[in-house]
Amino acid sequence: MKKPRTQHLKSKFVFSHMKRQLTCILLTTLLICSCAKEPSFFDKVDPEEHGFSSAKLDSLTAFLETSGSSSLLILKDGKNIYEWGSSEKKHTIHSIRKALLNSLIGIYVSNGTIDTTATLESLGIDDIDSLTTIEKSATIADILKSQSGIYHPAAAVSEGMLRKMPPRGTHKPGEAFYYNNWGFNVLGHILEEKTGKSIYDLFLEDIAKPLGMSYQGKNTTIEVTPEDNDEDFVFPNVDGFYQYERHKSKYPAYHFRLSARDLALYGQLFLQRGKWEDQQIVPEEWIEYSTKPYNVTYRPAGLAYGIFWRVLMKTETRSSASFYHTGVGIHMLGVYPKSKVVLVHRVQTEEDYNFGDPEFMQMIGKVWGAEM
Repeated sequence: MKKPRTQHLKSKFVFSHMKRQLTCILLTTLLICSCAKEPSFFDKVDPEEHGFSSAKLDSLTAFLETSGSSSLLILKDGKNIYEWGSSEKKHTIHSIRKALLNSLIGIYVSNGTIDTTATLESLGIDDIDSLTTIEKSATIADILKSQSGIYHPAAAVSEGMLRKMPPRGTHKPGEAFYYNNWGFNVLGHILEEKTGKSIYDLFLEDIAKPLGMSYQGKNTTIEVTPEDNDEDFVFPNVDGFYQYERHKSKYPAYHFRLSARDLALYGQLFLQRGKWEDQQIVPEEWIEYSTKPYNVTYRPAGLAYGIFWRVLMKTETRSSASFYHTGVGIHMLGVYPKSKVVLVHRVQTEEDYNFGDPEFMQMIGKVWGAEM
């Protein structure tokens, strides 16, 4: 039986009204969800619940405000228990760049892209002052352990490093430790040659994106000549830059500019043995291997150097080992496995600054003095 037209129109109106109501409900739900605050990795938690004294951390804050620091961040148990200063501001991390290279080398050694037994000769590595036959016999493994025996000038070498550098030919590969930027720079070059990608793209895809860093991989190249004045140098506003000093070496230094938060995420990755959520980003075996003390640099204090990480060894007064890296001696990324702590300290060294070794030691003392 055919429905009367009035009944058909009424049914159509009811359906249309219900449809509008459902649409409103869905839109309201989406709006509520979009406005809800997503939990942040850096949401502050009560430090007392994680074994640190709030009162003593307040004392640390008072010190930092007059010390010349730019930021300090402490993670405990993967939680943000302390954050001070401009922790989201990017600036140069200096020698901590070596710790960043550690993860990339580890990934590509572990998947077979890089053979640590390969010699420089087999890889076609030479420089503006030709390497000797003995120097070319150095393997990637020798360079990883900072035992290449190659004392060639390099880009981004400080005066202090130059003063300590032995003459060419003093040691054979594998005989002695020397912290030389030449080896670090060449390994960056080898990594790029073997993968066909820039070091900045590799870090973006393999590390930064999975960890949710603010790093975007934007980079540039600068040329430094003997005539350039350090005081006139302007740091490029990018995530990283190659520094060429072609009068010293044909291999550039690769600099990174990261925030304290990004460095904290990187440290947390190593604290978690290379695993992030359900993904093994850096092989656990590599982290174990590369944070061992291959070169003891000062035994009384238990100081050593591993593979692109400085190592604090166990001593009579230190019950566990940890690892860290510094930049200009005052930037720091520290990973303390037993305490489950990641520590990041930054100074705005792209401008004039007055933070030095005494302030650095006071800062470290106040951090650990706040542990209950």
